[in-house]
Parts: sequence; C-alpha cells; structure tokens
Amino acid sequence: MNWEAFWLTVRLAGIVSTLLIAIGIPIAYWLTYSRWRWKFLVEAAVALPIVLPPTVLGFYVLVALGSRSPLGRWWESLTGHTLAFTFEGLVIGSLLYSLPFAVQPFAASFGAVDSNLLRASASLGHSPVQTFRRIVLPLSKAGLVTGFALSFAHTLGEFGVVLMVGGNIPGVTRTISIDIYDQVQTANYSSANQTALLLLVISFVVLSIVYGLNRRPWVVGPWR
Repeated sequence: MNWEAFWLTVRLAGIVSTLLIAIGIPIAYWLTYSRWRWKFLVEAAVALPIVLPPTVLGFYVLVALGSRSPLGRWWESLTGHTLAFTFEGLVIGSLLYSLPFAVQPFAASFGAVDSNLLRASASLGHSPVQTFRRIVLPLSKAGLVTGFALSFAHTLGEFGVVLMVGGNIPGVTRTISIDIYDQVQTANYSSANQTALLLLVISFVVLSIVYGLNRRPWVVGPWR
C-alpha cells in the first residue's frame, strides 16, 4: 500500500472539493435563476466533462498549462516552472473535471427552493444576496453536501486527467489511481487489490453518507 500516494490523493480531493464549493455555488446560482436565452450553452460547457473522454480534457488542460500558453508563461515568470506536471496543475485539471459533479447538485437544490419564499423575501425589502444567504442557502444544505461529497469521491478516482496533466512523479503527482495502474503493470495484484479495495470502501462510505443525509423518512399512514 502506497500511503504517500494515498494521502496526496486525499489532499488533492479535499482541496478540489473545497474550492468547488466557492466556485460552484455562484455558477449554480446563475444557472438556476438566470433568464438569459443562451444559458443552455453554459450548462452544456459545465456538463461537458461528464461525457468528454478524460484524456481529451487532460490534453487540452496540459496545453493550456504548458510553457507556450499565456497562463503557463505567467506562472513560470512567477515560480520558475510551468504548471504542467505539478500538484498545482493537478488541482486545476481536477477542478475542471469534477466541476459538474458539484454544480449540478447545487443547481438542483437551489431550483427546489419554493419561489413563494423568494418573492416574500423580496417583498420585505431583502436584497438578492440577503435572500440567498438567509433562505436559499439554508434550504439547500443537502445539495451542498451532495455536491461536496460527489466531487471529493470523483477526484479520488481520477486517472486520465491526472496522468495527462501531472504525469507520474512520486510524492508530487502520483495519485492512488495511478499507483494502482503501476502495480497492475508490474503484476503486483495483491498490492493493487488492497489499494483498490480501500478506494472501494471509501467511495461506498461517502455515497452512503450522501444518501443517508438526503433520504426521506418513511411516511406511516394512508397514501396521498
């Protein structure tokens, strides 16, 4: 069991899912309440990582972070090295790859808030920001927990994007999924099984927590 790769992956997933709370909430809010007629194009762009092959997304992220890109040159001028094949590059690639797994639950929970409550808040003179903070956000806790948990679990199991963007540098970009691949390549199936089983258990626990928090209690009585 490669604990170095495991804890690096946990750190990556924690940073990405936390950043997605800050990034995903404004995007989800805009997608939920915007009346822009071309909003569906933004929705499609946000959902694109779900259907796009990870290697394709990883390739374009790698190009965007490389030394020939404006972002890569700017970062290199500050730090002396490019973003590609670094932990910071992994964070950027993972943010893009896991974005829909945070934004979609956020948007679904925002859209489920009773519009009468929003109108009542506006009639009392509350600004949209106050309405969001006092009404929408508290009533959307389940969706926020779901988005955080799904993006965390999704980042834990990344392979294609992290391999394209970060490579396989021990202690820097070698995540647990890449370590499993390396173990299989060397026919070390026992170690690969232990690591894969640990990821399986973690993913099951995370999903169980999500479904447990969001479940509706049984209704005892006549059907309505």
